[in-house]
Amino acid sequence: MTEPILSIRDLTVTFASEAGRVDAVRGVNFDLEPGKTLGIVGESGSGKSVTSLAIMGLLDENAKVGGSITFDGQELLGRSDKQMSQIRGNGLSMIFQDPLTSLTPVFTIGDQLVEAITAHDRVSKQVAWKRGIELLQIVGIPNPEARMRAFPHEFSGGMRQRVVIAIAIANRPKLIIADEPTTALDVTIQAQILDVIRTGQEETGAAVIMITHDMGVVANIADDVIVMYAGRPVEHAPVDQLFADTRMPYSIGLLGAIPRIDKKEKQPLVPIKGNPPLLIDLPDACPFADRCPIATAACRESEPALASVGGKADHQAACIRADEIIAGELDGSPVFPIPEIPVPGLAAIPREERAPALEVENLTKTFPLMKGALVKRRVGDVNAVKNVSFDIREGETLAIVGESGSGKTTTLLEIMDFARQESGDIRIDGTSVNDIRSARHEREMRRNIQIVFQDPMGALDPRMTVFDIIAEPLQTIGTSKKRTHERVDELMSLVGLNPAHSDRFPQAFSGGQRQRIGIARALATEPKLIVLDEPVSALDVSIQAGVINLLDELKATLGLSYLFVAHDLSVVRHLADRVAVMYLGQFVELGDVDEVFDNPQHPYTQALLSAIPIPDPRIERSRERIVLTGDLPSPTEKIAGCPFVSRCPLYKELDTASRARCEGEVPQLTGREGVHTNACHFR
Repeated sequence: MTEPILSIRDLTVTFASEAGRVDAVRGVNFDLEPGKTLGIVGESGSGKSVTSLAIMGLLDENAKVGGSITFDGQELLGRSDKQMSQIRGNGLSMIFQDPLTSLTPVFTIGDQLVEAITAHDRVSKQVAWKRGIELLQIVGIPNPEARMRAFPHEFSGGMRQRVVIAIAIANRPKLIIADEPTTALDVTIQAQILDVIRTGQEETGAAVIMITHDMGVVANIADDVIVMYAGRPVEHAPVDQLFADTRMPYSIGLLGAIPRIDKKEKQPLVPIKGNPPLLIDLPDACPFADRCPIATAACRESEPALASVGGKADHQAACIRADEIIAGELDGSPVFPIPEIPVPGLAAIPREERAPALEVENLTKTFPLMKGALVKRRVGDVNAVKNVSFDIREGETLAIVGESGSGKTTTLLEIMDFARQESGDIRIDGTSVNDIRSARHEREMRRNIQIVFQDPMGALDPRMTVFDIIAEPLQTIGTSKKRTHERVDELMSLVGLNPAHSDRFPQAFSGGQRQRIGIARALATEPKLIVLDEPVSALDVSIQAGVINLLDELKATLGLSYLFVAHDLSVVRHLADRVAVMYLGQFVELGDVDEVFDNPQHPYTQALLSAIPIPDPRIERSRERIVLTGDLPSPTEKIAGCPFVSRCPLYKELDTASRARCEGEVPQLTGREGVHTNACHFR
């Protein structure tokens, strides 16, 4: 047996607070061998990141750490910060979630790489500079000699994360901790970063701890998995065992809450009801009991230990009923019953026979590019959206997908702003924005279109009660005081909130509940169309499932139409009826969601779909990935032909004449109109 590079025994971390002692980590135990990858998953507040910071010695001074952390044969607990500095970066390294805050903005990339190397290796700056260039090449940054002299703000998010990985592997560490390294990145960039982490691991032979909430990422990269809940591991197993033979109800709930890109059936997701417990004065009971659908009285008598299940020493679960659970079922029934969602009445009516809720024709948005400190002059244009056309029928969901910077949110804002188009139009429920003649008329139109934003906390005024937030649009349209009170209670009940809590402020609610408040507010004026801007991306997967089911239910019962923007194509497949793939301000593929997902035609769509991780190790590790090279071109560039040509894998396989066509002729959307079209000359 290989000696473990990291051994953790009975790790505890507590913090003092006004409410009492916070037990953030409660008895973590594991061994990690060289070259292996451990995935740690769980909801926000489960103790994942605190565990990693305890290993690195980066916790605040008010944290009390107990137990043992043995790294490469030496105990880390009790060491001073100066002693830990000799180990950090050299033996231990960390990749943080936000690459922009991980890099110093006033130093060049080269300066920061050189500093990381010379801090632990007595080499000259010239040697360190050459090593920095090699590192940038390893992590896939083009033109590394020139990029060494660039500043962090000149890099995209994906390239900044590559630089952070280069710094992490600069001194060939024996352990790399990656704390949500792909959370803020597009799926195409996420796939690249996971490949870069693998490359760095191969280059250094390091062990890796991957902290994430994405079970698909775990299925892709991990050898072993720890599922954490309420500060402690509740299931620990090799990755194949954990996914194929899940024994802890919480782990089963996490997997059931994830929409699957490979599942065509529109089956409701399985949310985990309730919220994780506060880690203050926890009772001696299973902390998951209040949310567990199979909890018994015995579950509340004492907290179950992490014990072997299924006769396998390497598979452990903290559940007294773990041995009764087989393939996610107990006595032949699912541990988490699948909720029922009504079938939309409009589903039986052919699409072409339904009235359009929104029609967009030749939507274009160009921003002026200005230069000069005192005297501003126009030096170019930013072509954010170019000639986009689509329609959404009653009871239909259209999703717009694409990387950051592709123009998705600008499209939404132009529609919400009722922006008049020079050579096109925006029609809401049959009324053109060009026909707006007064503020009153505009207000009447706005009743039919409302928006739900990405950040539920940022979208709600913290100084207003929930009643005031939901009542505000009703008061704007002149609803009586009595009817407003009745309507607020109706809306809160409709979205699954207790009307008795309407006098509370937003900060008293969880993230999922705050998003439900935002949805209730959007429903207040009884709109025909709701615009959803990444409505679940800021939520844990267990909470996300409940919000997605709510949107499905509201669509079925109220006949709503949705215009939905997201970067998570798994959510899109679950929610959408039609999907539009956007690249550099233009649609490159448009059609029925199953048509596009099952038979993607444009090379960009194929790359997007191949980059989405699937929470199944057998499928995930046998898939063929299309990893795009380079970053999204600037919308200021004047491109004569196909905007995707610089990153297109198909272009590289074409002959000279076909390449010339790609470079000089803009492809148009062609195919089965209204069913499946794409903008590629050779698909």
